[in-house]
Amino acid sequence: MNADTTEKRCEPRQELEKYHSVEFKVSEQGSLYQFKIWNISAQGMCLLVRNDSEILNDIKVGDILDMKYYTTNFSRPPESLKTQIKHITKEDHGRFKGHHLLGLYIIKPD
Repeated sequence: MNADTTEKRCEPRQELEKYHSVEFKVSEQGSLYQFKIWNISAQGMCLLVRNDSEILNDIKVGDILDMKYYTTNFSRPPESLKTQIKHITKEDHGRFKGHHLLGLYIIKPD
């Protein structure tokens, strides 16, 4: 049997090179959330969130938040970037069962 390992996502993915984690608040008085960035593409990145996380009650697709991105080069300071929630996808099967995937898109400054 010949296993097909061809990438089937709609845009090419690359190994995480620039950012390893992100932190943000949904509101000024809200909790500070920190997440590891799981993968990245030319169009955005993905965070893994447990189904019981409070953040799922506080965000929706289309929200734009100020997020602080930590680079893989620990000698560099974090970067603050406006980021849009592109999708919130519940995973019912496989490796990430019991979690949601949050798709993020960094908004390029004008």
